[in-house]
Order: sequence, then structure tokens, then C-alpha cells
Amino acid sequence: MIESISRDRLVELLEAGANQRIAIIGDAMLDVYLRGDVDRISPEAPVPVVRVRDKELALGGAANVAQNVFAIGAHCDLVCAVGDDAEGQVIKAMLRDIDSDGRSVVTIGRRTTTKTRVLARSQQVVRFDEEEDADITGDEVGRLLDAAVRAIDNADALVIEDYNKGVLTPLLIAPVMEQATSRNIPVVVDPKYRNFFAYKGATIFKPNKRELESALGAAVDIEHPEALPESIKRLGVEHLLLTLGEAGMALIAADGEVGRVPTTAREVYDVVGAGDTVTAYLATMLAAGATPAEAAVIANFAAGVEVAKLGAATVTIDEVVEAYDLFAAAGTADAPA
Repeated sequence: MIESISRDRLVELLEAGANQRIAIIGDAMLDVYLRGDVDRISPEAPVPVVRVRDKELALGGAANVAQNVFAIGAHCDLVCAVGDDAEGQVIKAMLRDIDSDGRSVVTIGRRTTTKTRVLARSQQVVRFDEEEDADITGDEVGRLLDAAVRAIDNADALVIEDYNKGVLTPLLIAPVMEQATSRNIPVVVDPKYRNFFAYKGATIFKPNKRELESALGAAVDIEHPEALPESIKRLGVEHLLLTLGEAGMALIAADGEVGRVPTTAREVYDVVGAGDTVTAYLATMLAAGATPAEAAVIANFAAGVEVAKLGAATVTIDEVVEAYDLFAAAGTADAPA
């Protein structure tokens, strides 16, 4: 286990987080939720007929990370790309609603990534994705890089949120990492497979276990973590944070130290967006002066709150403190840190 965190330290870091400015670079998307009821099977095919009763639009991907940063109370500059379409306009409007500075949202010549989920009685029936995920090229890369450099110059921490939708290409990643290193600010990376080894120097590198195994081409045994430091050397990062679902998290430092953070979730309703919440809290807490271990524990409490909500939801600092108090009251005071 990682050493415990006191309530006073928890509150101190959460309150300090509200004064930070976080730059986020990555793939933004629009999440659409269609909710309804199923009363019959279609006569056209053996599939349920969902009578839609409600439609909800939500920020997804890097935009949901930004939304969680704002829920903490911090300021955020989101560098992303949207299409010149209705969905892109919706994302811009929703970002304005949370007081996000929209100057770093770059409009490009492709459709906005949109994920639509159809739910009946809280169960997902189907999801369909509208997207173009080839790497962005040409002048559009330059526009994104200009926005990224400007955002990093004014940031206390950087988040790189890669969903392999085309924003994070080698032409963008290398100068972004160099700029963050020159400013000596913490960098949190949530990677996907295309550019997995392109983030040397990151403070916290946050794949899930399946993603890490896929990239390394070998199984990862958390119960026998002796080989994990070699993985970190190959990645060139300071800390590896593995999200392990109901098993919590594992934080592995470059020097080989392995810390476990058990889950604090009391109820798991929907895991969509939990990773975005973790990323937002990691970066904001590091910017506020937390150690990587402290940031991981606080992010873990936030994730425990998020999974009890439907869809990609935000988590406030008051909810994190309440989760800590409930965990402590259950007999685990000075809960995992």
C-alpha cells in the first residue's frame, strides 16, 4: 500500500487545485445518450425496438477531462479539433457554458467525433460511432501546435489525452513534450496504442493493464511486479499508473517502488468517463504540489464517486472529501494515499 493521507492534507491540496491552470491537448468528442424503453422485438430483424424518451448531449474524451478540471475549480485551456458541423458547434457551446476559453478549439476539415449510446432501462443496447481517425496533417497540425504551445506557456500542468482520433501525431507530440519539459511542469499522459512510446519524460503515464500488455507484447503480473521497472525504462517516464478496475490502481516509480491504491468505490453504476476523472484530478493535484502518490490517491477517491453516476460525469472537490469521510467512517481512517 501507499502511505496514508490525512484529511487536512487532502483538503489543502483540493483547495490549492482551484488556483491552478491546466493545459489539455487531445481528442475531444461529443457523447450522445438516447434513453428509452423496450417493449417489443422488431418485425424487420431480431433486434429490440427502443422507443426513445430522452436525449442527452455530453462532452466526451479530452473535453470531459476539461469538464472535470473545471469541476475541481481550476482553469483549463483545451487544445482539440472539431469539425465544421453541428456537433462541433455543440461542443464549442458546451465548453462556453463551463467558462472554457474556446480559442484553442481548432476547426478542421473533417467531421466531429460523435459517440451515440442507446440505453433501455439503464442498459446499453448499442453504441455507434461517427468519426474519422486518421492522423491530422498539413496546416491543421501547425494550427494545433500553435494553440498547444500557447496553452503550455500559461499552464501549471499538462494533460495529453489520446484516443487515437488523429490530434496527437508525432509532429505534435515531440514539440509539446519539449515545451512542457522546458517549463518544468508535470505532464500526465493517457495513451493509446499508436504513439505509446512517444511520451518520454512524462510525470505520470496512465494506461490500463490491457493497453500496457498490448504495447509491450507481454502479460503484466501486478502481484509479481519485479519486471515493471524495465517497462518504465522502455517508456522513459517517471511513474506508471495502472488502472485495474475493481482492483484499484498500481503506481510504479522509475526506481522500482510499487504502491497499490485499493478501490474506494461503494457502488459501480457506470464506468464511462472514470478514466477522464482520474486524469483531471492527477494533473490538478500535481499542479497544486501533490506528490504522485498523493495525486493517485485523491484521483482514486474521485473515480470512486464518478462510477456511481451514469455516463461521463464530473466530480467536485466536496464530493471527494465526502467520499474520504465515508471511507474513514467505515474503519479505514487516513485512507489509502
